[in-house]
Amino acid sequence: MATETIDPKKGKTGDEVYVIYHNPHTPSVANVRQAEIVPHPKNPNAVALFLNESFHLIEEDDALFSSEKDAEQAFKELYDDY
Repeated sequence: MATETIDPKKGKTGDEVYVIYHNPHTPSVANVRQAEIVPHPKNPNAVALFLNESFHLIEEDDALFSSEKDAEQAFKELYDDY
């Protein structure tokens, strides 16, 4: 089953997305989290992710999913072999 991602460049303010989030304090821990695309707090021409009560820059290689189901499927494909 193929999962569909959202092009990070096409995300719009107010979009709710799902991401595979890696804990920065424990890199081996990852899970699917809901996030919102919001105006970038320092750059009015950009957007950011609001996740875990903080802002995160959206990188070109970030995988954003429109549904939790797609994010969970991608998570399983990535981590079930470990």
